[in-house]
Amino acid sequence: MIEYHDDEWGVPLHDDDGLFELLVLEGAQAGLSWETVLRKRGRYRELFANFDPVKVARFTPARIEKILRDPGIVRNRAKVESAVGNARALLRVRDEFGSFDAYVWQLVGGKPIVNRRRGRGDVPASTPQSEAMSADLRRRGFRFVGPTICYAFMQASGMVNDHLASCAWR
Repeated sequence: MIEYHDDEWGVPLHDDDGLFELLVLEGAQAGLSWETVLRKRGRYRELFANFDPVKVARFTPARIEKILRDPGIVRNRAKVESAVGNARALLRVRDEFGSFDAYVWQLVGGKPIVNRRRGRGDVPASTPQSEAMSADLRRRGFRFVGPTICYAFMQASGMVNDHLASCAWR
């Protein structure tokens, strides 16, 4: 977790495949710990074509069934099916905005929102920005993108910098 915190979490990400990976993994994490999902990330990458949304969008029902039998991931049908549906929705967003990156980052004005949280208790589960992102993603056909998942996605992708004021990473 320290390595993830120091090297990835909160670092601005501008890569469609990487952003898709975070969106899928944040959705998979719903109801679980992030550590659980992070330990399974390697297997997710193998099963989900390194999170290439073009490839994932073409997954068939038979491929989904095979994925659901793999103990290396969170075997929740709704979450796995949402990853495939979200890949398809992402491709529609890419057609409209040129990239998924351009779409999500415009939701925060193109640069990270930097917060000065004093303690973990000061970090909200969602914000007006994550609620707006959630609503827009849902309108575009995405699933497992509630306001809390969207806020975690925003934090992980560096759209929001919620490193505590006392954190050396800042």
